[in-house]
Amino acid sequence: MPSRTVCKWRHPTQAEPRPDMRVAFYAPMKPPDHPIPSGDRHLARLMMKALQRAGHHPELMSRFVSRDGAGDPARQARLQALGGRLADRLIRRLVARPPEERPGAWFTYHVYHKAPDWLGPRVADALAIPYLIAEASSAPKRAGGPWDIGYRGANAAIAEADAILTLNSDDWDCLQPVATPPVLHRRMFPFVDSGPFAAAAARRGNLREGLAATGGWGPGTVLLLAVGMMRAGAKQESYARLAEALPSLRDGDWRLLVAGDGPRRTEIEALLEEAAPGRVQMLGALEANRLAEIYAASDVLVWPAVDEAFGIALLEAQAAGLPVVAGRQRGVPDIVAPGVTGLLPKAGDTVAFAAAVQRLINESELRAQLGASAARRVQEKFDLPTAAAMLDSTLQTVAAVGRGA
Repeated sequence: MPSRTVCKWRHPTQAEPRPDMRVAFYAPMKPPDHPIPSGDRHLARLMMKALQRAGHHPELMSRFVSRDGAGDPARQARLQALGGRLADRLIRRLVARPPEERPGAWFTYHVYHKAPDWLGPRVADALAIPYLIAEASSAPKRAGGPWDIGYRGANAAIAEADAILTLNSDDWDCLQPVATPPVLHRRMFPFVDSGPFAAAAARRGNLREGLAATGGWGPGTVLLLAVGMMRAGAKQESYARLAEALPSLRDGDWRLLVAGDGPRRTEIEALLEEAAPGRVQMLGALEANRLAEIYAASDVLVWPAVDEAFGIALLEAQAAGLPVVAGRQRGVPDIVAPGVTGLLPKAGDTVAFAAAVQRLINESELRAQLGASAARRVQEKFDLPTAAAMLDSTLQTVAAVGRGA
């Protein structure tokens, strides 16, 4: 296990907990201002928003993307070297600031073998400030393989962390053997800012009338909604499994709305239209406010959730008062309560998935019951204020203890 550098000193302004801490923020997979939308970018933005909500001042330290998606050792070596140079440049820049303008902690969102953090541990050690990670994973099967450099880099960062916040219930099992005691571990649930979704839900009637008029549907049409990027891999596989289920939905008047875009849109659109001719409407990529309105105007979110860590769209839909039908796998049961806020058939079971969707098409009272419970549960457990309180508590704790203590 990599050894942690134990700090010998701390600047007085960094030694005590502060209600308005400057926080160095970094997202090695995708910066929060990246032009291409994704769940990772969205959560990075939410993390910064939660830090601000807690009264702190997050500052984006770098837009350096350390991700290697192809398993190219030469590229990983170049990224590692570049990361080291960028870290040294950051150190010089931050040390030149007056002490009160330096960050009191470094916060990295999402570290794993494809996107290790080559910056944070080095800068945190140089400034003698706590190093925190939110969402990380360690996959021993990557050791010695095409991602070996990234795997070792991610593990080194995890070992240096003073605090780790895990967003999935099973993440800590793989992180604990790598983390260095006395690391602070906190279980943090994925979250959304429920405000825009609740506001849209309050206008559900008008929004639904407008959407029905545009689509030419009757007031009794059940609107199914799928939200997801259209790219190769797990997202495309989720769309494929959804298409497999659609022909089994034989009862009731329903339509499928699809929000999302990406390089595989043509194939996905053809697949869905073939599965349900005349019942599918592609909405493309939507701005945040419009997407909240589409959630509110719909009836059920349907998403097989192939290999989803948790799925932000599942939380957004529930925040707008929609029940969810999703595959039961990975972190999905953490955020969708089976039989309470949605239905979770066994992952990969297309017949069971179709049956769950058909049930909610047929049972309007159940839809309303699950949707109301979903909105309440998001506000109680997965909302921005809860996340802000968790981040603030974690920052204050590690700031009081100090780097590597």
